[in-house]
Amino acid sequence: MADWVKVAESGEITDGEMSSYTVGARMVAVANVGGDLHAFDDVCPHRQCSLSEGEVDGTVVECPCHGSQFDILSGEVVEGPAVEPIDVFDVRDEGGELQVFLE
Repeated sequence: MADWVKVAESGEITDGEMSSYTVGARMVAVANVGGDLHAFDDVCPHRQCSLSEGEVDGTVVECPCHGSQFDILSGEVVEGPAVEPIDVFDVRDEGGELQVFLE
């Protein structure tokens, strides 16, 4: 069942920061890029490292383990060794809550 799920309080993630949240059985990262929030899988499909422990540059997140890069708007691989994309999710700030839409 698809629904909006609270992951944090509004304003918890400041510009240039990323955080990871457990949502059910899934790890979801949320990045604040210039005031815009982006939510995506926190697990790199290459070796299952946490993407939120890496670096975000613009709309590209780099895995800290092997350097794979992903576009956090589309989930597509920008640079390997990963070949599988990551899932991206809608995110909103609603009534003081940071929420992610999961299907």
